[in-house]
Amino acid sequence: MPTSSPPDRPPRTIRPHVAIRPLWLCRVCAGPWPCQPARLLLLLEYRRDRVALSIYMATCLFDAATDLPRLNPDPGPRPDELFHRFVAWTRHT
Repeated sequence: MPTSSPPDRPPRTIRPHVAIRPLWLCRVCAGPWPCQPARLLLLLEYRRDRVALSIYMATCLFDAATDLPRLNPDPGPRPDELFHRFVAWTRHT
């Protein structure tokens, strides 16, 4: 019995979850960046060099620590929250 194959579909593109700066929100889902999809994509991109991912995210933390207090100085983001948001998730578990 012949089977029918699904119609040809164009390849699905992955929309990059990148930050809108200086707000540090995701351009796709509007969540705090790096959102969960961004983290997964970054882990995939840096799968062979987790140290480079940590360094990249530390530079993002540095930039966000400069940008975010300018937008909302009172009370401003707490340093420990920014660390967990940008860097802590990059370590091996």
